[in-house]
This record gives sequence, structure tokens and C-alpha cells, in this order.
Amino acid sequence: MTDPSRPLRKLGFLTIGLFDAADPGPGHQETLRLIELGERLGFDSAWLRHRHLQHGISSPLAVLAAATQRTDRIELGTAVTPLGWENPLRLAEDLATVDVLSGGRLNPGVSIRPPTHWEQVKGSLYPDSADVEDFGYQRVRRLLDLVAGKPASGFSGTEGIETYSERVQPHSPGLIHRMWYGAGSLRSARWAAEQGMNLLTSSVVQAEESEDFDEVQLAHIRAFRGAHPDGAGARVSQGLVVIPTDSATPAQRARYEEYARARLPRTARPQGPARLMFAPDLVGSSADIAERLVARAAFREIDEVAFALPFTFAPDDYEQILTDMATRLAPSLGRRPAD
Repeated sequence: MTDPSRPLRKLGFLTIGLFDAADPGPGHQETLRLIELGERLGFDSAWLRHRHLQHGISSPLAVLAAATQRTDRIELGTAVTPLGWENPLRLAEDLATVDVLSGGRLNPGVSIRPPTHWEQVKGSLYPDSADVEDFGYQRVRRLLDLVAGKPASGFSGTEGIETYSERVQPHSPGLIHRMWYGAGSLRSARWAAEQGMNLLTSSVVQAEESEDFDEVQLAHIRAFRGAHPDGAGARVSQGLVVIPTDSATPAQRARYEEYARARLPRTARPQGPARLMFAPDLVGSSADIAERLVARAAFREIDEVAFALPFTFAPDDYEQILTDMATRLAPSLGRRPAD
């Protein structure tokens, strides 16, 4: 067994839930089956990523609401919800509702920035307020306050036969402690810590102080914990693309290796005006992947993961990958099976 500095404590996976535009039902059902499989395999969490105006899940909370009725133990998260598409008050209501349905298993992850293709979509999304919408940290702060139970209205009491609350209903008291921020920059990592949030760090970061992905991610994790009230105990989850091949067929192995090879060039240098850096996908045996993960300084700082599944594979591929993750890779990283 590989000996990481922090043995893996929580094992999660992330998917975007692809579907056929002409027949979207089967793809959504397959995502639910994948979450059920994750629970059976002993995963601690399953995460969905938003894909607005694409052929991936656009409404993770609706899918997770369905998943609450088909699972009992596995935690359910969003990684991440881009708040530029959301009204914080309405989102707070939806988050609390799904958390209540799940029995306190929801882990909402959020981020900020203007919606993708803003100039093309703003007329539909914010036809009357596009010029004044705030897509900064304050939007997250509004959501946190509402989830925590701070007033959403100046009125409460009974009016006729109806009773009104000044705060979001339902209220789920523990939810505020399970709010995550998806940070790709040093500034965002520090800000999330100052708000008492948990940190989601992924396979994408901004090349600010270095062009070495591992160095950048390590700096984010340490800055986050340095500014967080919980210090070294502050929760951080890492989400790299990891594809174990222990039980894969030769055809699957070839397909996985080609997938990673096609995406490798983007990892060589920072990309675009934002200088985004991408981590290479890890493909190979669980023993090999474990060695490569533990060689990363950033990985040695964390004990939670939400490994990202490749976007374009088939259900049989995902079943093989998740099975190898749970039964071979996780034990190699020091994780004990979930009860």
C-alpha cells in the first residue's frame, strides 16, 4: 500500500451526466443508476456538474432530489453551481429542500463568474437587469446568509389564513457547514476560507505564482487552511481525472489512453487570457495511479477526493472505473471501506 501523508478518508466521484438531445430520459436515468452504484461500492459522495445549454445535466439539484429517494447513505454534491445563473434566494430554497429530502446529505459547491457566452445569453437570462447583476463574491455571501437562516423578508406572521416566515423555508440547520467553494485562484481560496466554507480544488487552476500545476494547487490549499477558522482541519476535496484500468478490457484501456493522450497538450502551458492550467489525466493500474498521486505535494495535503469521470465514456466504462476506484485504488491510498 502507498503511504500518503494523509490516508484517504472520503472517496467521491464527479460526473456531468451526458444524454442524447433527441431522447434525454435514458441519460438522466443512467446518472441516477451511477449514483446508486457508487453507494453500493461504498463511495462517500457523488457530485454532479452543471452543463447549461449543453447535453449534460443542467439541473443537478433536480437529479439529486431524485437520487435522495434511491439512496440512503452516499452524500450528494454539486461541483460546481455557477451562481451567475442563479437567484440566491430561490437557490437557497432548493438547496434546503433537497437537503431535507436527503436527511442532511447535500454538499452544495458554488463558484462565481459571469455566465458562459454572456453576451449571447444575457437577454434570455436577465432581460431587464443584465447591466446591474453582480457576479462577484457578494452573490455567494447572499446565498450563505440565506442558507444560514438570516432574514429574506421584512415580513413574518399571519395574514388571513396564511403564515409567512422571514427566513427561507424549509430551514436545514446543518447545511451551512456543508457549503463548498470551487476555487481556481489564490484570492478565491483565501476568500472561501474567510467565509468558513469548504474548498473544492479541481484539475484546473490559474497560473499566478507558478507554472507548475502541483505548486499552484498546493499554494491554494495552504492559503485556504491558513485563513480558515478550522486551520489544518478545514475540509479540502481534490478532483482530478483518474482512470484505473485494473479490470478494464484491452479495448477499454486503449480508449482510455487515447482520451488522455488527446487532452495532454493542454497541460503543457497556461491556456488563454486567464492562464488556466490543467492537470494531466491519470490512466493506469491502481498501484501506478496511487504512486503518481502521492508524488504530488498537493495530494499529500488532502484526505478527500471527488475524482472526475471522463465526459464521453459508456455506462460499462463508468462501472469498471468506479469499481476499480472503490476496490483497488482507494485501499492503495489508505482508505478503509465505508460502513
